[in-house]
Amino acid sequence: MSTKHTIEQSEQFRQEFIAFAIKKEVLRFGEFTTKAGRLSPYFFNAGLFNDGESLMKLGEFYAAAIKNSGIEFDMLFGPAYKGITLAASIAIAFAKNGHNVPYAYNRKEAKDHGEGGVIVGSPLKGRVLIIDDVISAGTSVRESVDLIRHNGATACGVAIAIDRQEKGLGELSAVQEVIKNNGIPVCAIANLNDLLTYLENQNDMAQNLLLDKVMSYRQQYGVI
Repeated sequence: MSTKHTIEQSEQFRQEFIAFAIKKEVLRFGEFTTKAGRLSPYFFNAGLFNDGESLMKLGEFYAAAIKNSGIEFDMLFGPAYKGITLAASIAIAFAKNGHNVPYAYNRKEAKDHGEGGVIVGSPLKGRVLIIDDVISAGTSVRESVDLIRHNGATACGVAIAIDRQEKGLGELSAVQEVIKNNGIPVCAIANLNDLLTYLENQNDMAQNLLLDKVMSYRQQYGVI
């Protein structure tokens, strides 16, 4: 398979995900205040993938993106709370394709009875891939990296649904900050550029207005 054909397949895959997220109203347009206090024209909430079919498809999108990234891992870790169902759905997607991988997640508070502890699922070991929906300030990733290290394993990367490609605390994006501060790669199913491409290919006035708003937002807060 040629490199050009592979790139075209990857672009189509990302466009399919954007369309899927919009259809499920997980990717919404309007006026939303981000954690950084910015007024964003779009918002992504993976918690709204809230039925079996959509969660199954989401897991398949994640698994494909992870495979395409080339990140090598031994198990998945989903930080509470959104990461729990995400990691489970991805593990199922890999299993359907003949790759049975263990997964784990954490409790917000340690359990003082039964098996105790904060880790549920498979024991953390080897190369652990962290699963999340988006990266805003990188706090969740940092806490996950510390927790994984504390349990004798190694965080090998992060997989997210969408990369907003906007400035974090400085001139770098939140994703770039995570890469720099933790020394691990980050892969995403899609990013802001993919959203802009999707909007550019829609031929109606409402979508054109959205395109203008999203482009203005990128000019103000985006990174290359």
